[in-house]
Amino acid sequence: MISRRDFLQVSMAASALYGVSGVGNWARLAAQQSLTPDQLLEFETFGNISLIHVTDIHAQLKPIYFREPEINLGIGDAREQMPHVTGAAFRKAYGIEDGSPSAYALTYNDFSALAKTYGRVGGLDRVSTVINAIRADRPDALLLDGGDTWHGSYTCYQTAGQDMVNVMNALKPDAMTFHWEFTLGSDRVNEIVESLPFAALGQNIFDAEWDEPAELFQPYKFFDRGGAKVAVIGQAFPYMPIANPGWMFPEYSFGIRDENMQAMVDEVRDAGADVVVVLSHNGFDVDKKMAGQVQGIDVILSGHTHDALPEPVLVGKTHIISSGSNGKFVSRVDLDVRDGQMMGLKHKLIPIFSDVIAPDPAITALINDQRAPYEAALSEVIGKTDSLLYRRGNFNGTWDDLICDALINEREADIAMSPGVRWGPSILPGQDITREDIWNVTSMSYPNAYRTEMTGEFIHLILEDVGDNLFNPDPYYQQGGDMVRVGGLGYRIDVTKPQGQRISEMTLLKTGEAIDPSKTYVVAGWASVNEGTEGPPIWDVVENHIRNLGTVTVQENTSVDVVGA
Repeated sequence: MISRRDFLQVSMAASALYGVSGVGNWARLAAQQSLTPDQLLEFETFGNISLIHVTDIHAQLKPIYFREPEINLGIGDAREQMPHVTGAAFRKAYGIEDGSPSAYALTYNDFSALAKTYGRVGGLDRVSTVINAIRADRPDALLLDGGDTWHGSYTCYQTAGQDMVNVMNALKPDAMTFHWEFTLGSDRVNEIVESLPFAALGQNIFDAEWDEPAELFQPYKFFDRGGAKVAVIGQAFPYMPIANPGWMFPEYSFGIRDENMQAMVDEVRDAGADVVVVLSHNGFDVDKKMAGQVQGIDVILSGHTHDALPEPVLVGKTHIISSGSNGKFVSRVDLDVRDGQMMGLKHKLIPIFSDVIAPDPAITALINDQRAPYEAALSEVIGKTDSLLYRRGNFNGTWDDLICDALINEREADIAMSPGVRWGPSILPGQDITREDIWNVTSMSYPNAYRTEMTGEFIHLILEDVGDNLFNPDPYYQQGGDMVRVGGLGYRIDVTKPQGQRISEMTLLKTGEAIDPSKTYVVAGWASVNEGTEGPPIWDVVENHIRNLGTVTVQENTSVDVVGA
């Protein structure tokens, strides 16, 4: 049972995030430093069922800094709709005061200054404390993990995911679904899944040869909670063989599979489900479209696009919950389920302020055990940064600018390309850069930094291809990630144009000359999905570059001219 002291500290981060007025009120109280014990203890239990949602942890066991995106463009029907609203507009929409803890947690403005005030976020020992607090209030709450859990750090790479498996097992989830986990390779995934003490769900994970549901992954699981029957249906990342190397998991196929999802919803309803929850790794816009296509879903717990929203988004009768990433947030969703249907819902997005929430000592000890064999390597200082290093944003982030500079310098290239992945913590100006920091933004199982020649025409084709992946107005053609980051290259993009017409005015920055479609350029990059890619691992490339620099300064990137945003 959690102590009163621990519960008070949990409540500092958890209090009263029930909708617009709750967020704004909590932010104002915290900013005025007028929180009282009564306010801290406020924990409004609702209904008879509680869901706890975590997602996109990306192997971050310890507290970190994490800056939310400055740009998150929505296209078509998603334009200026949540989650495609950032900064001041986001704060205005939710009544969040500038400079408040909520402003720091949920938006990017004044990030470095606010980080010094409010500190790090996340840490699975702090997440455990929050989970324990919710379970103290609602002992049969369901803990659901949205995936991207066994990926993204030095220790996760070295242990093939075992560090995360050990810690997450100790948190006692009831179910999870998947994405980057499959890049451990299907043999390793199968080995872990067979040993999990909870449900591995994915209604859209099929046997590639027979086009039948994969036996290892259940499509759904029933839970009896609060006198009601809860069905949780899993939805793994649908675009695995496109966004990640299909040769790593050749026996599996994925896809959105709306028809099968509808069949699963109908099946669980026919079997007596009172409430239907989809544990999804589709990404938010894909989940919104799916909610309009598939009837009978009460709640979608959304993952993949790393959006943190303090209120659900309603599509028809389906509530979509988005719980951020990197262990920065936990969502509590309370449901009132009676007479075979959901009568109401309350949602609380809980920011994990790691300097406020007391860690669970048992989980702290377990985390330290996982890290102990690697502590010397993790903590080695490689350099220092004068700039804020962050990743999130549709077109660039300073971490990726640094990675592209490393590729150009270390691989002697004209142009660099870095994948538009969203995972990876931030580093504040003045901080040392350790080996762990580098691995937190580069760790993956296909890290080779290639060096090749490409024509200007082919480079244009790549940018158009990735641009359509991001800015196709149909969410079902948006297959994950942000725009490929480029170094040594400038271009203009009109996000309103159709595929093949978005990219123009490509320029080689070192000469100022226009890219010639027929000319060949030396290009360095990493994370190629092609089997047999040769080159040093990207973390070695970046480490060598930072060592050579000593102190990192990343200049403002103005190489991408965005039109139609």
